[in-house]
Amino acid sequence: MPRARSVYRCAECGHDHPKWAGRCEACGAWNAVAEEPVAVRPPRRGAGPRRGAGVVARPRPLRSIDERALARWRTGIDELDYVLGGGLVPGSLVLIGGEPGIGKSTLLLQGAARLEGAGRRVLYASGEESVEQLRLRADRLVEDAGAVHVLGETRLEGVLEASAALPADVLVIDSIQTVYTESLEGAPGNVGQVRECAGLLMRHAKETGTAVIVVGHVTKGGGIAGPKTLEHIVDTVLYFEGEGALDYRLLRATKNRFGSVDELGVFAMTGQGLQPVVNPSAVFLAARGTGTSGSAVTALMEGTRPVLVEIQALATPAGYGTPQRVATGIDPKRLAVLLAVLERRAGHVFSSLDVFVQVSAGLRLAEPGADLALAAALLSSVRGAAVPADLLLLGEIGLGGEIRPVAGIERRLGEASRLGFRRVVASARLAGSTGGLELVGLQHVSELERALAA
Repeated sequence: MPRARSVYRCAECGHDHPKWAGRCEACGAWNAVAEEPVAVRPPRRGAGPRRGAGVVARPRPLRSIDERALARWRTGIDELDYVLGGGLVPGSLVLIGGEPGIGKSTLLLQGAARLEGAGRRVLYASGEESVEQLRLRADRLVEDAGAVHVLGETRLEGVLEASAALPADVLVIDSIQTVYTESLEGAPGNVGQVRECAGLLMRHAKETGTAVIVVGHVTKGGGIAGPKTLEHIVDTVLYFEGEGALDYRLLRATKNRFGSVDELGVFAMTGQGLQPVVNPSAVFLAARGTGTSGSAVTALMEGTRPVLVEIQALATPAGYGTPQRVATGIDPKRLAVLLAVLERRAGHVFSSLDVFVQVSAGLRLAEPGADLALAAALLSSVRGAAVPADLLLLGEIGLGGEIRPVAGIERRLGEASRLGFRRVVASARLAGSTGGLELVGLQHVSELERALAA
């Protein structure tokens, strides 16, 4: 028996420590060092050549590589293909993470069914459900998943043997935290097992040309569970998110070696599975009321796709103590900055008001181009006057109160024009076409109230 020993390894950067420490001495991460068993193997004796021995890879010029050999495989789910950059790349490793019950397994089972229908052989290996449970889930889908090959196995070597024997064009692992490799001691899901299994899956993908998709659990902080090296190893990282009480799910690419990042795919959760949403902007604005104060519309750029969203704000006198600041879908610190700018630069007092802000459909705003719409919603709530229904607001607000232009303006305004918007409030320094919309140019945030009243 090989002698077992333990090392203390950081889950963020992989640095080894001689003993446990509360803070990693290499990257500074707190509570990231965990004990990890390591098997010390005796030297190989008479076991024959190692895998790959005698095979020499020879360098070739890029121009001699046939790009047609790696034509993408479309999954048949348009929104998934869009986020992936046009479909699955053979030999790629894709990681998809999300909250429990968000629909990751359902989406992948639907994709597997459509790939089988397109002539691609798919192996769906599940360590979380038995094959009988997979059948129950497949029965309620619109797609016919009867041809998908399923396997209930947690030993990674067994999964890879089954994939090679099939042979599979696409391998789905559900999930990376439930599989383990016999070459390493420790329970499935620990830092060492996740990293080693990811490395073996990447090698399998590159050597066989199999497209591998793995499901990853998320931590309570929203990140993929396991070492940070997991996200470095894979080719593509997708996050599946959405509010549990809402019917819509958002699929984002945060890393993609074969396409653009920050692309957004929108799905509607139904009783028969996930259905792609062809026109997200229209869906996000469908429930918008007219004549209600505290509502404004802006256009975001999610990757290369313009999306219109509604921002709602409510400002009311504070009942007692320190006024509340509650933000859903918006960084609370960004909200605090905008309130300070509006009070200091435009003379609108919010220090005695409770402020509540939310974004429609469970979206999260990260870009500063939504500042002007958020400010308009706040002023509309204070004044008790609704923002005109055909008015779009685009612009970043600086600390001095200046209005700055945003990037991708033509695509944003083109989407707004298609949905019936006629005017846009934006920076007076706006460059490029307005897409047929009437421009109301502002230089300073103090001019916003006058523009809304016009």
